Amino acid sequence: MARTVAAAAVVASGPPPTAQSPHVDVPNRRSAAASPGRPRAFAQRRALTEAELRDAPVHWPHPSLLAQALDLPAGRMADAAAALGLTDVGRLIMHLPRDRREARTVAALALGEQATVAVEIRSIAARPVRRRGMRPLVEATVFDATGSMRAVFFNQPWLVKRYPAGTRLILHGKAEAGRRFRVAYHAIGDDIADGDTPGSDGEGAELVAHYAAGEGITSTQILMLVRGARAAFAEVSEPLPARMRASEGLPDRAAALTAMHFPRGPGEVGAARARLAFDELLLAQLLFLRRRARRRAERSARALDEPASLSTRWVAELPFSLTGDQEAAIAEIGADLATTRPMQRLLMGEVGSGKTAVALHAMLRAVEHGYQAALMAPTETLAEQHFATVGRLMGAEPVPCALLTGSTSARRRADTLGKLASGELSLIVGTHALIEPSVVFRGLAVVVIDEQHRFGVRQRAALDAKAAGPSGAAETRRAPHVLHMTATPIPRTLALARYADLDVTALHELPLGRRPIRTAIVDGSDSRERAYEHLRAELRSGRQAYVVCPLVEQTEVDDDRDEPGGASVPNEAKAATAEYERLASGELEGFTLALLHGQMPTREKQAAMAAFASGAADVLVATTVIEVGIDVPNATVMLIENAERFGISQLHQLRGRIGRGEHDSTCLLGGPAGSRRLRALVEHRDGFRLAEIDLHLRKEGELVGTRQSGLSHYRVARLPDDAHLLARARRQAETIIARDGELVGPEHALLAAELADAFGEAPGQPIPA
Repeated sequence: MARTVAAAAVVASGPPPTAQSPHVDVPNRRSAAASPGRPRAFAQRRALTEAELRDAPVHWPHPSLLAQALDLPAGRMADAAAALGLTDVGRLIMHLPRDRREARTVAALALGEQATVAVEIRSIAARPVRRRGMRPLVEATVFDATGSMRAVFFNQPWLVKRYPAGTRLILHGKAEAGRRFRVAYHAIGDDIADGDTPGSDGEGAELVAHYAAGEGITSTQILMLVRGARAAFAEVSEPLPARMRASEGLPDRAAALTAMHFPRGPGEVGAARARLAFDELLLAQLLFLRRRARRRAERSARALDEPASLSTRWVAELPFSLTGDQEAAIAEIGADLATTRPMQRLLMGEVGSGKTAVALHAMLRAVEHGYQAALMAPTETLAEQHFATVGRLMGAEPVPCALLTGSTSARRRADTLGKLASGELSLIVGTHALIEPSVVFRGLAVVVIDEQHRFGVRQRAALDAKAAGPSGAAETRRAPHVLHMTATPIPRTLALARYADLDVTALHELPLGRRPIRTAIVDGSDSRERAYEHLRAELRSGRQAYVVCPLVEQTEVDDDRDEPGGASVPNEAKAATAEYERLASGELEGFTLALLHGQMPTREKQAAMAAFASGAADVLVATTVIEVGIDVPNATVMLIENAERFGISQLHQLRGRIGRGEHDSTCLLGGPAGSRRLRALVEHRDGFRLAEIDLHLRKEGELVGTRQSGLSHYRVARLPDDAHLLARARRQAETIIARDGELVGPEHALLAAELADAFGEAPGQPIPA
């Protein structure tokens, strides 16, 4: 029976592999001018000589060899490897190091220390052991630039012939008395540069890879497995077309993987990681662009291309003037609606930039063509606010509109569903209730999804299917025009990484009359007392205020969170219900308070909002249910408790609930003065700039999949640090899709296989609304 690759590497390494992938790079744009077409040594500017090119081994990869199972001893180690996904050679090679450190030197070893050392054998011999049944013990005198010691190997007498004098080794074990080193694991250290002594200073010092491990398997054991599989790196196929690698200045994949595991210097690691990160980003962009192209090719929408009538009158009657950004957005969306290609556009903007007015204009374009439009929001509170805003903005225009949520009474629900099915009802605002099977539209042409990241793909797909209408089969290929809205400005890097299958429209400009908001951090008893005094002064002047808490009840489970770059935050989050009662008899005694949180019955929530909107309540104590959609111009103060527990973008959204009237407003952030998040809010008012800062602090999160959070994080790419690679990958993906949208060309065969292996077939289907 043939022995599988890397079998014995955990216990004893075999001889150095004879087949290795050459360290070859292609020229970058600058060096190409000097030596066109001549390859360079990996991660070096030096061009390879004619002799080196002639002597370079030619090897045709056999990727099937990477599917060979790892031969591991049964038990804890095999189970631990399987838990990490290390079941075959290919997965082992793709289990990249998370860190690299120089090996310990002989002179630095402390008695009893477990360590990894890079050494060279000076002499080696076996000596018998008196204990019956034990094989001869092998002792080797090994050395590095700092000193020598005796390495002891147990039960492996064959090592005397395998490791002759001059062999370079990586040893892991325990330092014992008498400059003795008890070896647990070992492997050939053949990637130390020629002429360098192990442990010497400078670039020749051995870099030892450290891997994510688990209970039952150590990083060193994984290292030995990888070293035992060194020859298999030559079997890695190259998915990128040669023209693309040349134009982007990227090393081949086998060389990049080799450098990640066996770097000969820090420069190699950077170049190798960039190549593998580019692969990940390219695959994601290809997925997004194929998804968009398939939707456009496979489904059609109703073309809303007749001259504007209702929508023009509506704009003329608005009590305010549209900003330049709003007018540009309306033009972009109008161009999308005029075609039979289903619109898939993301509308994002600064807090208070007027996204709802732009969305309503798109909905009215459907109405004036005799069709229907729907707006779906993630919560009842937000849906109710949108319904009220639509009613206020519509003015005297006689457009029938209804609200449908889970709390809608049975009688009103039946009436609404009947009017939707008959086409009598033109506009509908609702929650998830809109996607229930009993909801049937006569002619749904435009869909607006607010806070779309809070809906799952399947939920959006269910609303998308409503465009088929009551006729069924005759309209099964019909799709609505879909406008996704988000109140969180999204940096371009994240927009490309997360929403690359959508066209993007951004609103930066704020309407005239919006007052700037002063922001301050409240840290310490003196600062808090000044904050309450300011709040009371505003209330006495006839203004109103919000107090925002992270929890509803004090009994809620709320794990400690670490502030990025700062200290741990104590688990002392304030709850809205307790704070409401405390403030009513404490700092805000004598003022009228209302309580609002998501767990309240609908009628109580409506009553609380109505009291605050009408001015009957001076203070609204709430959770983040007020994050979007709330518009009370008389509110001029917001105190956010435990502000360090929120993300920057969420804090900016909350802050946007004030500053909507003619009076100056103040946002008070209760939290540590040293918090990077809170300092960013104090220093910046631009939501797009804050979103960039937020991205740097929190990274990009998960991007693609049937859950909104996605299938997985990138394993190699780091956003936003790799934004330049993302832009390059996007350009290459656009070129590929324009020429070969289904990746059927021979030059794209391996790339198509990589795409299917990474994401499967389902995510490649048209993006649902």
